[in-house]
Amino acid sequence: MAPLATPGVLSEQARQEVGGALTMLLADVFALYLKTKNFHWHMSGPHFRDYHLLLDDQSQQIIAITDAVAERVRKIGGTTLRSTGHIGKLQRLSDNDADFVTPADMLAELREDNLRLVGFMMATHELCDQHGDVATASLLENWIDEAEQRAWFLFESGRSSF
Repeated sequence: MAPLATPGVLSEQARQEVGGALTMLLADVFALYLKTKNFHWHMSGPHFRDYHLLLDDQSQQIIAITDAVAERVRKIGGTTLRSTGHIGKLQRLSDNDADFVTPADMLAELREDNLRLVGFMMATHELCDQHGDVATASLLENWIDEAEQRAWFLFESGRSSF
């Protein structure tokens, strides 16, 4: 590990705990990205275009944070994901390999996954607060807002007409 050691101000315990939490979060982000793309690719029905474009936008937003999460782990002196197998071991969000999922179920499942991701991010934020890691906490605040917005869009898009 010495060649990958990164100097910093956080304690060794903080680096291990925050770095570990961020790595698990990164696995969840990759899982959510792939599920969002899966549903984007397999969308069908009368709202195909709107949902297809919505999920494409959301998948781009999700993948955009992966590098920042991984680099934050490295900045604080940790190591992070190395493979898809590593993702599979750490992810807490479930995959969906079903042959067919209705558009309404796709939107609902992604909404719930984004809300679960918010919960994971909030727990990681609390850990950062305990260790005085304001930089990671600040990043998480923006990512929490983005995930809440995705959940809101998915909720509103999935509403039935009144």
